[in-house]
Amino acid sequence: MTRGDDGELWRRARQGEAECFGVLFDRHGEAVRAFCARRTGSSDAADDVVSIVFLEAWRRRGEVELVDGNALPWLYGIARRTMQHRWRTALRHRRALERLTPAPATPDHADAVAGRLDDERHLAQLRAALERLRQPDRDVLLLCVWQGLSYAEAAVALGVPVGTVRSRLSRARSRLGAETEALNTPHVACPRTASAQRREMS
Repeated sequence: MTRGDDGELWRRARQGEAECFGVLFDRHGEAVRAFCARRTGSSDAADDVVSIVFLEAWRRRGEVELVDGNALPWLYGIARRTMQHRWRTALRHRRALERLTPAPATPDHADAVAGRLDDERHLAQLRAALERLRQPDRDVLLLCVWQGLSYAEAAVALGVPVGTVRSRLSRARSRLGAETEALNTPHVACPRTASAQRREMS
């Protein structure tokens, strides 16, 4: 089938061309999974959330909000809200998705595997610093820095004005830098005073 922009694919999907939704999944599924993995700290949990996100996107296909013909910011917004409620809804949505269509086959390429393992190695360190941030700051940092969204796209994903995205991102970058520096600073024992050393020797 012809691959159009996201707006065209959504229009055709709403008209009954289910394969168009499959193209959208192929186009954006990995980016959504990467965002969810960084947000949850778990690749397994991210896989569950991705299933929920695209099921919810299909259910709300008439409400899609595009930014320059791109549906990814809207999908990130669904992902963010889904993760806030994932433990209550994950099992119900995953079973529903499995009844609709089989999971798409994913080739096991060596480069993809190596990239995933590299992500896992860095995830714990990043997670430790990110967990110290407020959730709104964490979300805007993940979307704008790691996922590469513009301010306008992040505003759609977060449901806030563009100015709020700018201020949150500035604050998040500053705080993340401070937290990362704190985590990497070794704890140095305080030197003992001369009187304390004399007491130990006596």
